[in-house]
Amino acid sequence: MRGVQSGSRILIYSHDTFGLGHLRRCHTIAQSLVANFDDLSILILSGSPIIGSFDFPPHVDFVRIPGVIKLRNGEYTSHSLDVDIDETISMRSSIIQHTAMIFDPDVFIVDKEPLGLRGEVADTLKMLQKRGTRLVLGLRDVLDEPGLLAPEWERKNVLPSLEDMYDDIWIYGLPQICEPLDGIGLPECVLRKVIYTGYLPRTVRDAPSSQQLPEVVNRPYLLVTPGGGGDGAELIDWVLRAYESDELLPYPALMVLGPFMHPDRQGEFIERADALKRVDAITFDAHMESLMDNAVGVVAMGGYNIFCEVLSFDKPAIIVPRTKPRLEQYIRASRAEELGLIRMLVDDQVYDPAVMAAALRNLPKQARPSDVVVPGLLEGLQNVNRLVEPYIRKPAAETDNADLRRRA
Repeated sequence: MRGVQSGSRILIYSHDTFGLGHLRRCHTIAQSLVANFDDLSILILSGSPIIGSFDFPPHVDFVRIPGVIKLRNGEYTSHSLDVDIDETISMRSSIIQHTAMIFDPDVFIVDKEPLGLRGEVADTLKMLQKRGTRLVLGLRDVLDEPGLLAPEWERKNVLPSLEDMYDDIWIYGLPQICEPLDGIGLPECVLRKVIYTGYLPRTVRDAPSSQQLPEVVNRPYLLVTPGGGGDGAELIDWVLRAYESDELLPYPALMVLGPFMHPDRQGEFIERADALKRVDAITFDAHMESLMDNAVGVVAMGGYNIFCEVLSFDKPAIIVPRTKPRLEQYIRASRAEELGLIRMLVDDQVYDPAVMAAALRNLPKQARPSDVVVPGLLEGLQNVNRLVEPYIRKPAAETDNADLRRRA
C-alpha cells in the first residue's frame, strides 16, 4: 500500500496471448493519459513477448507476466516455460494480484477479457473493488458474431462480473460501425454501463525508427502490413503475386511482415521481395505510425489498430480481413466499406494476382476516410481522458483520507 500519496495511478491489464492488437491499444491509451494529466503513473500488465520493443513515455512502465500461446485446438500452453498451463496461469494470476495490491491504482482498465485469461484477473477485481478502485472493461468495436460471443461469455461465466464488479464498459468505437454487445441478451443494468468512446486516434511520435529503413520510404510508397503477422502470410503472398505479375503498378511497396510471422515465411517473402525492383520487406518496426503517415496508401488486414491508423492518417486503404477463427475483421471492414471509409477485398482463397493488381491500380483514385463525415469517429482518446478525470483528480482532503484508510 502507498505510504505517501504520489500522484494518481492507473493499472491496465492486457492478456496478449498473440499478436499486437491488445498491447498497441493499451499503449496508445497510456500515452494519451500521461500526456494530459500531471502526476499520473500508469503500469501495463502484459504477456506480450515483445512489449520491451515499444517506447514508453515518462510515467508509463510495464510488468511482463509469463507469456502463453493459443494452440490450433483452442487450448493454451506456456510460450517459453516448460511448465503446465495451470501453473503458468497461477503464476500470472499471482503476479497480477500482488502488483495491483502494491501499485494500488485509482482506476483499473481491463482490455477485452472481463475476467482475464482463464479467469486470472477475477481475484484482483474483487480485491480492488473492496478498495474502491474504479473498474473499467475496455472493449474494441467488434468482438465476434453474437451467436459465438454469447456462448463464449456464458462458458466463462462473465455476466456476474459485468453486473456486480465493473463500473463502466467502454467500447472503443461507434455503434454506426458495430454494437458488439447487441444480440447477446445482456440485462439492462449492464447495458447502462456501456459508453461508446469513438475510435482511438494515432499520432506520429518524435522518435527514430528502430532500424535502417529501405530506400523506398524516400519516395511515394504503399505500406503493406498484416499487423503482427502470425496469420497474415496469405495477404503478403497475394500482394507479392500482384507485383510479380505486373511491373507497372502505380507505387512501389514497403512490406512490414510482422514479428509473429513464421521465420520460414518471413525468409521466403524477403527473398521474393529482393527479386523485385519495386518491393522491399522488413520484419518489424515499432514506429508503424510514422510508416503509415508517410505512405500514399495502405494494404492491410482488418485489425482494430490498423483501422484506427487508416482513419487517423487519412489513407486510402484496401482491407483484406480474415474470416477465421473470428469474423471480427470482416464485420469491421464490411461496415466501413458500406460507409465509404475503405475498400474491402474478400479473402477468396484463390489469390488471383490480377484481382489484387486491379485494386492496387485503383487505390490512388480511392476516396480518403475524411471524405465521409461520421460524427465522433476519432474522439476515443479525448473521451477516455474525460471519463477517467473524476477518479484521478481528487480533492486534497479526499486524497489524504484515502491514504489514511490504506495505511490503517
